[in-house]
Amino acid sequence: MTIDQIKLDAFLGRFVGDLGATLSAPLVVIGDRLGLYQALASGGAQTPAELAGRTGCAERYIREWLCNQAAGGYVTHDDGRFSLTEEQAFCLADESSPAFIPGGLQLAMSTVLDSDKIEERFRTGEPLGWHEHHQDLFDGTERFFRPGYLGNLTTSWIPALDGVEAKLTAGAQVADVGCGHGASTLIMAAAFPSTSFVGFDYHAASIDAARKRAAEAGLSDRVTFEVARAQDLPGRNYDLVAFFDCLHDMGDPVGAARRVREALAPDGTWMVVEPFANPTVEENLNPVGRIFYGASTSICMPSGLTGGGLALGSQVPDERWSELLLSAGFHSFRRVAETPFNRIFELRP
Repeated sequence: MTIDQIKLDAFLGRFVGDLGATLSAPLVVIGDRLGLYQALASGGAQTPAELAGRTGCAERYIREWLCNQAAGGYVTHDDGRFSLTEEQAFCLADESSPAFIPGGLQLAMSTVLDSDKIEERFRTGEPLGWHEHHQDLFDGTERFFRPGYLGNLTTSWIPALDGVEAKLTAGAQVADVGCGHGASTLIMAAAFPSTSFVGFDYHAASIDAARKRAAEAGLSDRVTFEVARAQDLPGRNYDLVAFFDCLHDMGDPVGAARRVREALAPDGTWMVVEPFANPTVEENLNPVGRIFYGASTSICMPSGLTGGGLALGSQVPDERWSELLLSAGFHSFRRVAETPFNRIFELRP
């Protein structure tokens, strides 16, 4: 065996970065839950003792946490005091920010908490349904995807759909399928006060959370949430049906597509938001692809095995989506928008 020392050092350097990130991820989640980032953002530069006093936490733990966060570039250190730059605060302390990141790490931590279940599925080949995961997956998914929806959904994605923004402004009927905790539903409802929205998800606990959020937002008069599978979508004559980052998780996406086709109004639109993917594996071997293949291995693909399903995974090329969804009776399929993390498709009857 001949070892190239330069290549070995580069590989070990990657490992050191990954090990530090893995050990730090739960500490970001803890900092978020304890309000440590918010206290840093509002209180300016602080010593560990001062931050501990502001948050009611133990100073010795806070000191070690701050050093970890500063070493990772998540917190700024200067002469014994710790603070957040405006950019760090924008990403770590403001949940309304389109760049808020702790939810993504909360989602990732759920796969660690579920690793025994996932390992067993590697041996058996059995599915692992969405509902069988740790609660952090449900909470983290909402908090990870919500910033992207806040930054893009009503400002660029819906306007990119043919004639949909005008319909929603005038007053329409919208179904949000696979809505989870209802973040996407409520963002749309706040932007289009003349339109009625109903969110559907097969996970009853998520629907309970969505109903609570609608009440807190004062939108329960025209936003409702119901437990239902996509393949059993209730109702008819929807002007818009939306699927946000969920179609690839379904064992029977074609069955879901057929039901959407039946439930749409004759001039209705189906908006499908899916993870970003390039046409080939080689083109997806990059940092974003690494995230999505990781989530797909532990979450998306196991869910897609349900009922002997297609198990598409998260990295489905446009061509494959077009083939599957047009086979369900739609006559047009096009990608209308994209971000580094998402593709937005428009389908018409």
